[in-house]
Amino acid sequence: MDLDNTLIALADGTRREILQRLAGGPARVTEIAAPFDISLNSVSKHIRILERAGLVHRRVEGRDHYLSLDPEPLDAAAAWMKRERANWTSRLDRLEAALRAEDAIDKARKTSARPKPRRKP
Repeated sequence: MDLDNTLIALADGTRREILQRLAGGPARVTEIAAPFDISLNSVSKHIRILERAGLVHRRVEGRDHYLSLDPEPLDAAAAWMKRERANWTSRLDRLEAALRAEDAIDKARKTSARPKPRRKP
């Protein structure tokens, strides 16, 4: 998996919309390009970035180019994010515990440092 290319591909809204369209099944490049208010050449550039990331595969039949979604790079990116989230959650939990312990120590010091009230005889 090339996580960098996957994340670059996902970083653009137009490319995410293309992937969303392809999630419904294969489509011709011209069908993919139709709803966008940009040139076919611009859509083709977005598609090449998606192909480089392995998210989209092209099949040529005569003059028609059909695109299909390959979700494997998305699954790999999601798995990486899940591992990173678990790692950071664990680290942040340890940090929170350390800060709470430090706060408890500070509170105990302040409580013991207060002068005790004197009793009247």
